[in-house]
Amino acid sequence: MTEFQTAFVLLGINIGLLWLLLAAPLGSRTITVRRLLNKRAEEIWDMARPGGGLADWHPAIVSSRPIEGMPDRLELSYRQPDRQGRSMTRIIAIDRTGVTAQGEFSCELRIVADSALDAEFWSGYREVRRITPTEVGSAIVIEQTDSYRGLAGYLYRYVSLRREVRALEDYIEGRKPVAHERFEHPLVQTALAVISTLLLWPFFGMNSNGLMISVFLTLVIVFHELGHMVAYRAFGHESARMIFVPLLGGIAIGGRPYDSRFEVATCALMGAGVSAFLVPILIAAHQSGLEGGPILVFLLILGAFNLLNLLPMYRFDGGQILRQIFRTTKALTLASFSVTGVILWTGWRIGLSPLALLAALSIFCLLSLIRTGKVKPRHELAEMSPAEQLMTGFGLYAALSIHVYAVVYACGRLFG
Repeated sequence: MTEFQTAFVLLGINIGLLWLLLAAPLGSRTITVRRLLNKRAEEIWDMARPGGGLADWHPAIVSSRPIEGMPDRLELSYRQPDRQGRSMTRIIAIDRTGVTAQGEFSCELRIVADSALDAEFWSGYREVRRITPTEVGSAIVIEQTDSYRGLAGYLYRYVSLRREVRALEDYIEGRKPVAHERFEHPLVQTALAVISTLLLWPFFGMNSNGLMISVFLTLVIVFHELGHMVAYRAFGHESARMIFVPLLGGIAIGGRPYDSRFEVATCALMGAGVSAFLVPILIAAHQSGLEGGPILVFLLILGAFNLLNLLPMYRFDGGQILRQIFRTTKALTLASFSVTGVILWTGWRIGLSPLALLAALSIFCLLSLIRTGKVKPRHELAEMSPAEQLMTGFGLYAALSIHVYAVVYACGRLFG
């Protein structure tokens, strides 16, 4: 398999995985978690019902209070911050609650307001909680029904629900709660990065050169996502973190919703922006007489990866940046074609055939058609000032230029 074919196979796998995780129309699905607990049903009900002792054990809720004059409404405060850094709140409506002759407690609820998200986001959400007596205690069953677009949201809800029930069980048994961040622990993420490297290795050849390319690609992804995390921390995202998904790469996650368009654009730009600082260092190292081959390979991967991320596609960094800077369709279209043209020129400059460039452009156009379910914030993002637009635009120009130079420089010396 040639390098060109390898690249297209990897792109095809990534497009398929992205579609499955972010855009696959799953429709309405119900997630059900059931757990046997060594406690009477009445006691479990007091802990697990809305308005009960949720804040004593729930991993995400810090307080629960009734709303005056509205007996069927409750306000829940969460540990997760909103865009201003305050505790996120949600108002839930209790549509049905009761106890049967067999001693089963149940309630049905929905979310009617959210301090971070528009109420439309929760329009299809329903939750049912049931506590049933058993011979050795009681069984808790929680069902959450919602419409899903993409497997990622479904899996996130499933894991969160299991985490909630496990926290209740730990509280009842008197055990120390398991840290819910264990998946995001640096050691776990390092192991996933190693797994991703090994999975990529066969695509580049099962030899030392193939392993070198696979390792370099993983390192480039790490540097890129660290750039996003630097921006998140600068904007006050205290719990910003990075998770590694084998084959797909890394994903930097902020600690709260965005507050402004400038914040969105800067956090997206800094992936390529921080990586750009490595370019002059690598070129200087190469020109200083160090072993040139590996340095040039790393430089080529670094430049190419970041250029692809700057393409003006919907889910790419470039698309996010341009949508914040340019607010009219005409300006956005012109800027998108300009950035795409620069990247296509780079491919032509390093010797890619017109057919290869056309095929690559077709794939990325296909990728841009992937649409996820829109998460609409409750309040519109703060608009960018002209100074912020100018600064972000020059930042994009600088990141684009330096990575173009990295690719041209590395290819000129590797293949020239």
